[in-house]
Amino acid sequence: MAHSVSEIAAALGARFEGRGDIRVTASAEPAVAGPEHLALAMSPQYGEGVPQGQARAAVLWEGADWQALGLEAAIFATRPRLTLAVLSRLFDPGPGLTEGRHASAVIDPSAQIGADAVIGAFCVIGAGAVIGAGARLADHVTIGEDAVIGADALILSGVRIGARVKIGDRFIAQPNAVIGGDGFSFVTESTSRVELARSALGDPGETEPQPWLRIHSLGAVSIGDDVEVGANTTIDRGTVRDTRIGNGTKLDNLVMVGHNVVIGDDCLLCGQVGIAGSTRIGNRVVMGGQSGANDNTSIGDDAVIGGSALVISNVAAGRAMMGSPAVRMEQHVEIYKAQRRLPRMAKKLAELQKQVQELIEKIDASDTKP
Repeated sequence: MAHSVSEIAAALGARFEGRGDIRVTASAEPAVAGPEHLALAMSPQYGEGVPQGQARAAVLWEGADWQALGLEAAIFATRPRLTLAVLSRLFDPGPGLTEGRHASAVIDPSAQIGADAVIGAFCVIGAGAVIGAGARLADHVTIGEDAVIGADALILSGVRIGARVKIGDRFIAQPNAVIGGDGFSFVTESTSRVELARSALGDPGETEPQPWLRIHSLGAVSIGDDVEVGANTTIDRGTVRDTRIGNGTKLDNLVMVGHNVVIGDDCLLCGQVGIAGSTRIGNRVVMGGQSGANDNTSIGDDAVIGGSALVISNVAAGRAMMGSPAVRMEQHVEIYKAQRRLPRMAKKLAELQKQVQELIEKIDASDTKP
């Protein structure tokens, strides 16, 4: 779909100069942009690529000399990433799902399919399931019995949504996400070595071998509106109550959310984050890639957990944490500086030990003289 420069500027809430009637069909990096592209050079470091391409119009930084760059029109961005969010929405062609229900889809007669919903090839929709109006299911999607999917959902190839899961409106699931698998919850008849080690904070001693008994997951998963779940991400159902994800929360690829976890509104969990069972995460929490939280911990509103940090105790609201185990960011910086000084300190210590030893030997030698 083509958009004019003036239309794009209006959508961005930005000003433009030059020919507002130029129409473009896609965005591109400056050096490879063609005449039909809108070149993206929102900071000076990308400006040198504009003359290398063939774009007639570009999104530039404030103060850029668009005419000197050989352009016929320019839109001026004040917040590049926000600009990119709007542009990507305008130019995204979507997954290309056709209308209606594919002939190979298996839909239980008791399922309710909303108006204008798209059901792709080889989808399976269980008994009593509800699919909201305007929802789009790509191929090989499975929706369990009594699951509820809100309006305008986009569920891509291979997603599995378990029984009794409830999901709000405008949900997006990337390929192969699994929502509503059983939680990883097991117990032994007698106190296990894990429990003994935790209570003793050390070696649990000798114990008898015994099998693990499965604790079944009777709860489900409840997800609010405007939530996105990345590819191969898993959200386990609760043991008794539901695992819960709040409105507007975004989960990256390969995120693991354990049973009974509660995540608040507008959180960001980046790739490979792992949240152990029964952890509670407040609103607007950001967790960097490969970070994680131990079971039964609590992370307060607006906390920021740095990449690879491991939360093993409760985090207060608004706190920024780094490290493993996670500590306050400023404390982690001091610890890191101290660690870098350790080799030099060890060398100095060895020198001092040598000097002390030599001094002791001199004293011993003097004591033995007649």
